[in-house]
Amino acid sequence: MLTREQAIEAVESVTAKFTAEQATFRDVMVRDRQVSLTVLGVSAAAQPALEASLREALARLGAETVHCRFRAAEAAPAAGAGGAPPPPAAAAAPKAANAASAGAGKASGPAPVQGHGAGLASPLLDPSSGVQFIAVASGKGGVGKSTVTVNLAVALARRGKRVGIIDADIYGFSVPDMMGIEERPAVVNERVIPIEKFGVQVMSMGFFVEDNSPIVWRGPMLGKMLRNFFQEIEWGELDYLLLDLPPGTGDVALDVHQIIPQSKEIIVTTPHATAAFVAARAGAMAIKTEHEIIGVVENMSYYVSTSTGEKEYVFGRGGGARLAETLHADLLAQIPLGAPDNHPSEPDFSPSVYKADSDTGMLYLELADSVLRKCT
Repeated sequence: MLTREQAIEAVESVTAKFTAEQATFRDVMVRDRQVSLTVLGVSAAAQPALEASLREALARLGAETVHCRFRAAEAAPAAGAGGAPPPPAAAAAPKAANAASAGAGKASGPAPVQGHGAGLASPLLDPSSGVQFIAVASGKGGVGKSTVTVNLAVALARRGKRVGIIDADIYGFSVPDMMGIEERPAVVNERVIPIEKFGVQVMSMGFFVEDNSPIVWRGPMLGKMLRNFFQEIEWGELDYLLLDLPPGTGDVALDVHQIIPQSKEIIVTTPHATAAFVAARAGAMAIKTEHEIIGVVENMSYYVSTSTGEKEYVFGRGGGARLAETLHADLLAQIPLGAPDNHPSEPDFSPSVYKADSDTGMLYLELADSVLRKCT
């Protein structure tokens, strides 16, 4: 079985022979004997020969299809001491980042922190596209952020909206499994077509790795992958695009703030005091970067006893309300602890999407209605 490491070694061997082109590469992905990669800095005249050499080398290793994207070389960052990028306070912010920032045009102040998403141009990201971006964030893992993202997206689609999801939790991708998606995206005219399920267009890192393999990347690679989700995907026309962010306030969260300055945010927590306290950090980052917080969703708010029908507050009470008060936002919904009553024999089976007529499914429809009111 062809591995990503073998593919990278083969690509390095081939590109090293094109010394006049100073070719580099990135975004190597291997799945089911299909390889895709981006090649940088190769002239149009040399591209056919390089692509043929890559196909031949990878075919010898067992690749059945090879998809090459050729892009111009990326500008190297200005080096400070030791070759590292200069600190934000010493770096002049790019004009594109300033124009996108809600704080642009202020008389003075430190230059904004620069992530790997600054300066990305995409028709989807143009404010005139009409797409509403909603980032779903949490302070820590395990609070059900992805479950909320998936069910909110499906609820918006049930309300007649054109919806997409970017599973931006690159390390902890879970959206395809939660929605019961088993197929992989197709590539048409060098554009990746998202998978549609329950009326929602879905794109995830999970489509491009083998057998639930771990992702071992540093920040710059994460930023490049997120950029590809906007540049390489044929999203079509959307009303709402939801981003399932990784927990915390790391690289991907910063990139999203810079790529989509007009994005709004929903913060997910549980009723537990500690979870709400940690979630406040994600909310504080949204406030600091001038992203509007639509509100707070308290997940696992209670458990409805199957024997008595009474609500049991297994994780305590009040965390969501306290977080909403801290962030000066609304508590949009309180979702009970539970799992959908779905059976694998059902044609549209998914382990995490609630049926529209279930009690929890109706709560998500009410959440979607609240979000629609906030975004119009």
